[in-house]
Formats: sequence, C-alpha cells, structure tokens
Amino acid sequence: MLEIAAVFVLAVWLYLLAGRGGFWLAAERDDRPEPAPPAAWPDIVAVIPARDEAASIGQTIRSLLGQDYPGALEAIVVDDGSQDGTAAIAAEAAAGARERLTVLRGRPLPPGWTGKLWAVKQGIEAAGTRRPKYLLLTDADIVYAPGVLKRLVARAEQGRTVLTSIMVKLRCASFAECSMIPAFVFFFQMLYPFAWVNRPDRATAAAAGGCMLVRADALAASGGIDGIRNALIDDCALAKQMQAVGPIWLGLSEHVASIRSYDGFGPIRRMVTRSAYAELGYSPLLLLGTTLGMALTFLAGPLLAIFAFGTPALLGAATWGLMFAAYQPTLRLYRLNPLWGLALPAIAFLYTLWTVESALQYARGQGGQWKGRVQAAPRGAR
Repeated sequence: MLEIAAVFVLAVWLYLLAGRGGFWLAAERDDRPEPAPPAAWPDIVAVIPARDEAASIGQTIRSLLGQDYPGALEAIVVDDGSQDGTAAIAAEAAAGARERLTVLRGRPLPPGWTGKLWAVKQGIEAAGTRRPKYLLLTDADIVYAPGVLKRLVARAEQGRTVLTSIMVKLRCASFAECSMIPAFVFFFQMLYPFAWVNRPDRATAAAAGGCMLVRADALAASGGIDGIRNALIDDCALAKQMQAVGPIWLGLSEHVASIRSYDGFGPIRRMVTRSAYAELGYSPLLLLGTTLGMALTFLAGPLLAIFAFGTPALLGAATWGLMFAAYQPTLRLYRLNPLWGLALPAIAFLYTLWTVESALQYARGQGGQWKGRVQAAPRGAR
C-alpha cells in the first residue's frame, strides 16, 4: 500500500514539472526577451490607492515620477482615510514634478465595495479627464527602477495586451520573509502558470496587483472596476474580466520591488488569512480538497522518506528531491541559499494551516480583514 502511495506522489511531481507550463522555471520575465520600443509612446496615468502608507508612499512617488518615460506620465494618489499623513508625504515627494501629481481625498466607502477598489475607481474617474491610453494600477509600496515603465509599455504595445502585469519582487530580508515569501511566489506560479496566462488560447487568467498596466478603453469595455467591486483577490478577478476582451500578460521582475516589510510570521499570516478562503470561492469542499492536495503534494513524500523503509522511502526521497529542484529557480530569483528548498514541505504546511484559519475567520464574520476593515461579504450575501 505504501509503495502505491509513494508511486502516486512521485507521479504528481513528475506531472507538475513536465506538464504544468514550466511554472517552476520562473522564466516569464519582463526583460526576457527585451521588447522593441513602439513608434510612439502613449500617455499614462498611474492610479495609487493609499491607506496609511506613510512609510512607503514617498519612495513610490519618486520612483514613478522619476521614470525615463518618453511619453506623458502623471500620477493620482487616492488617500483612503489615512491617519498618518500619507497625502502630505506623497505631495512632498513630488517636489520638482508637482504638476504631474494629483492627490485626492477619498470619498466614504459605499456598501458592496472593498476599500482598495473604491479608491481605484475614484482615481480612474479622475484620470478620465486626461484620456490616457493606459492606466497603471499600482500599490503605494512599490518602487520602480528607471526603465521599467518603458519596458512595460513596449511589451503591451508589441503584444497588444489589454492587461500587462508584473509580479513584483517582494521584500526578502527578515527570517520570516526568507522562509515564506519565495514560497508564496512559487505557489502562485503553480496555481497560475505564467506561460499559460500569456497564451491567448488558454483560459488561465491571473495578474499581480502591485503593478498592472491596463488599457483604459479595454477596461471600460470589460465593465470597469465596478465589475469586481467586492473582490478580495482583485488582481486575478480583473485579469479574468479583462481576458474576455483581449490578451493579457504576466511576468516576474527584478526591476520592480515591494518595500512592504514582514518582519515576523504574524504579518505574513495575516496577509494569507485575509484572502486565502476567498481564493477558494468560500467553498468548504474546495477547502477540504486543497488541504488534502497540499498534504499529498508537499508532505507525503518527505514523510515517506523519513519514516518508511525500502522502496517507499526511496520513492519518497526522490519526490522530495524533485520538490527541492523545482524550488531552486525561485530561490535564485530571491538570491537565497538553495538549502531553503529542503524546508518547502514545512513551509507548505504553514500555508495550509493559514488557509484553514482564513476559513475560520470567515465563519466568524471576520473575513478579509485589512487596515481596520472586514471586507468579505457575510455568509448568505453571496
């Protein structure tokens, strides 16, 4: 019986490596291959929702307004009820380019909207008077290297994509970040293989909310931000909506980074529990299937390698070895010790626990907590 289980688990990893879009190679990058520049550079307005982002908003604004972008580039910050001086810091950061920054005071949050998306909607409305070809929907903790926007627009123009998104390089400095953050990126790629997202003939749709370049006319044609107004995982919801009107693209980058810190396991845990159950459509059956699937995929092999004997132990060790090898490209992206690959089963176990906790929070009416708001719709309201 153990031999059959060991063979099955090994077969799962052989499929993942060979048949799931090469997700583990981390090969879809914003600079591979370098896109050709367009004949003309279109206008862009960046929309930045911000709620208590004093620690990072200044760097975000400086990096955006400092882009060596040949076309017109403006930024709109929507201050969503901040209590820490976010708006003033944003304005101060635009010194020397003040005419290209607008800071709006957000209106009260109406029912049926998440806070971020309501702020984004207000920013898009304000951007409409400029009539830009593209909207850059970005977070208030993202820092851009000088040539990023040119490359991003060139890729969008070359591929005629309606949504061009970058999975930004997340901060990876503390022990908690080094142990958990690369795995988050690895699991995201496993769930949404980027190569599949980037193929128009496939239905896989995903985006990364930190950096999304959206064609304004296509966004309006798809139903606008109103179409995803209550989505907790707004980036992937927007990708699905935009895919209905045109091709989308998603890639990794070493040139766009988040400076949001997760100095302990607590903040990472809260990030996961906020939306993990929403990713499963608030389905208890999908939660059960995901829990069993994670246990089978990430825990069974190492447990067999440690506690079994003979053939099952050898097959379990082979499975663990494949897991270790699959994680290496993501670890190289983050410039981490390869030995972190041995810890992937334990890391996956923690993410599974936090997914279950996310469901429990939802059951208690505390789902989608973010900066003082409970944003998941209550049971019976879906």
